[in-house]
Order: sequence, then C-alpha cells, then structure tokens
Amino acid sequence: MGAVSRPLDRSVGQMMRNKALVRLVKSLGRIYLPVFFRIEAIGLENIPRDCGVVIVAKHQRWEDIPLLAAALPLELYYVAKSELFTTTLGRRLIGGLGGIPLNRDRPMESRNSLRTIGRILEKGSGLVVFPEGTYFRGKMGPGREGVVRFISSRFGVPFLPVGMEYKNNLWRGRVVIRVGKAFFRTEELPSELFLTKAMAEIERLSGL
Repeated sequence: MGAVSRPLDRSVGQMMRNKALVRLVKSLGRIYLPVFFRIEAIGLENIPRDCGVVIVAKHQRWEDIPLLAAALPLELYYVAKSELFTTTLGRRLIGGLGGIPLNRDRPMESRNSLRTIGRILEKGSGLVVFPEGTYFRGKMGPGREGVVRFISSRFGVPFLPVGMEYKNNLWRGRVVIRVGKAFFRTEELPSELFLTKAMAEIERLSGL
C-alpha cells in the first residue's frame, strides 16, 4: 500500500489553521517548554519523509500536544473531540492550532472533517490521533477503534506509534518521546487486531 494518490486541492494548505497563531504558540513553546521539561526524542529516523503519516500516540496529559509539536519534525494536525469546538473561542483557538473536530463514537457524522483528514495526509503532513481518547497517566487505557478503523480502511498511509514517558524530578521533569517503526494496515489484519497491535507498541514505547 502506498501514499494517498488523489490529486491535491491546493487550497487545503490553509485548512482551519491560523499561521500567525501557530507561529506565536511555537515561539512560546520554545521559551517555556525547556523551563519545565528536558525533552529527549528517540527514533526520529523512523518517521516517513515521502508521504503523510498517522501518529498514534500515548495520552498522559495535556502537555503531550505541545511536546509532540516540539519534538517531531513534521507539520502536525490533531484529531480532537467535537465537543471542544462548540464555542467560537474553541473553534478559533483549537482549529487555528490544527485541531480537527471529530465525533469519536460516530465518525461518519463528521464527514467534512474526514475529508479534511484525507487532504492533510495527501499533502504529506502528520495527523496525531490519541487512540485512548483521554488521559491515562501511568497506564494504558482501552483503544477506541472508530477513528483508527476509518483512517486505516480508507487511506494507504503508514501509522507511526509514539510513546510518551514522563520522569518527574523536583524541578525540570524529563520526558522521553519514543518513535517506533511505521506499519500499514493490511487486508489480512482486521481493524480490531490492527488497533491491538498499535496499542501494544505504544505501551512498550511508553515504558509501561
């Protein structure tokens, strides 16, 4: 299976993203993240460079999002629960930073967002999915199959497991971000087994 091959709509580069907001947040992240965290990224050589990629990552805490953006050399978008976009502020802030609203339980209700996901992958960016759906600190939560099943069944892109391990000290905590080997969904691997494989690898990479 290869990268998505449909022609790219060049207007998709804008998406919902606010470039000025993204630059501001990245600048603040470069200033403040090192104050609180010592970031160690392992396995960056595993990131595919010639196609879009779905990053399936451990979700320990809210800082996972800016830390992934700081550590991974990709333009990242994030699947976020649709409830976060119900207010004008939520739509402008989360959408402006690359958030894609999705109903995780009924993804087909979010058809426009699903089309956007396809375009993001077409243009070679990274799409971050937290398959647990919410925070599970120090342990693995159950994987939620809906989004992973939809993407893996429609787009021939690699999935990249990423572990997040926080090692707290008295002041600056250390966070280790481990990038595993990319893998594809195949016809021989049903979606539930595909998710099980991804979750097991995320757990290993997170040191759990």
